[in-house]
Amino acid sequence: MFRKKKSPIPSPLRPWLQPWQEMDWFLLGAVLSLVVLGGVMIHSVQLNHTERRDWMFHALIGSVGTFLVFIISRLRYDALLAWKWWIYSITNVSLLLVMIAGVEEKGAQRWLNIFGFGLQPSEFAKLGAIITLAALLHQRSASTLPQMMKVLIVAALPWVLIFLQPNLGTSLVFGAITFGMLYWGNANPGWLLLLLSPVISAILFTTLVTKGAIGILGLGLWIAFIGWVALKTLPWKTYGTLVPIVINTIAGGLGQVLWQFVLHDYQKARILTLIDPEQDPQGAGYHVIQSKIAIGAGEFLGRGIFHGTQTQLEFIPEQHTDFIFTAVGEELGFVGAIFVLGAYLLICYRLLIIAQSAKDEFGSLIAVGVFSMIIFQVSINIGMTINLAPVTGIPLPWLSHGNAALLMNFLAIGLVESVANFRNKPRF
Repeated sequence: MFRKKKSPIPSPLRPWLQPWQEMDWFLLGAVLSLVVLGGVMIHSVQLNHTERRDWMFHALIGSVGTFLVFIISRLRYDALLAWKWWIYSITNVSLLLVMIAGVEEKGAQRWLNIFGFGLQPSEFAKLGAIITLAALLHQRSASTLPQMMKVLIVAALPWVLIFLQPNLGTSLVFGAITFGMLYWGNANPGWLLLLLSPVISAILFTTLVTKGAIGILGLGLWIAFIGWVALKTLPWKTYGTLVPIVINTIAGGLGQVLWQFVLHDYQKARILTLIDPEQDPQGAGYHVIQSKIAIGAGEFLGRGIFHGTQTQLEFIPEQHTDFIFTAVGEELGFVGAIFVLGAYLLICYRLLIIAQSAKDEFGSLIAVGVFSMIIFQVSINIGMTINLAPVTGIPLPWLSHGNAALLMNFLAIGLVESVANFRNKPRF
């Protein structure tokens, strides 16, 4: 028997919210809760700096972003299919302009100065890449090697432009977005592992070769495993197996070249800090050491809002941006940290639900692209505060201060809400 689905909107509000009745309110509610908490934490971090009003900008961008979510969710997302190459072109042109006329800050050229306002095109490039790749995979899945290579070539140009700024953190986010969307677009998981294997080989060679025979044996087993994956997944048995083995062997040898001539000094310091932050406690390891002290000091219930010792005495640099999670851990304790992690878990869960229920592959891939972007950024940002990931300039979505990142994340949620709002699925 067919039964009418009960509307999640209360009856007094139904006439007003009818155009948005298919929106995912759990998703939007989790996002807004993080924005409010982020504003409070930023205010706490800057409590002793009366001239700083970053929490007000956070609230302003959050309000504008919420308004944009409601507007974008009423626009048909599938209209973007016809604009994919325009979006791709604008994305790359803006990244080129950064390299030509960008403002340099802390050794990187990432900002455009437009009428006195700083604009970071690399943040909006994430959303541009998601739309472009979703359109390509919507037209033809990545179930064949030529189509997968086409997607990789399209993704490579903005990735290279961001890497050259240099902006290693955002370039890693691009990689996560691309791999996540390729997996959802029916790419063979073995092919994705083969793509990633040269990087793993370079890391393994750098770390294992110094361990003598055991290290060489470990590296050999890894390369043999890659050969087996190639044999099982690639269509050309002989060359398909031999080429990945040769590439991974060469990549292992190039690991030292990458370390010596490609990575910048601050990038090397961040990697070494991950291994042992105590080797430079007053330099590269200072962030991580103070971060772990702050989170541990919060214990179960925290020290209370505006009462965190590490936070109020400013022991943690850049705490209002990349290290905002340390303020949550110290002042709200384990309970606050679990709330934040629960909110992100709910966001990721709802993104996957929308991806599964979307009316077409384009909408599904958009939701998965946003999911890949969010879960990678959250994992790396929180991981670096507890010394499980290298320190990078990746902000914590909706919590960290950063006008461009906050606005872009709201635009991404607005686009996903459009996918949810236009599902038009039959209900029983």
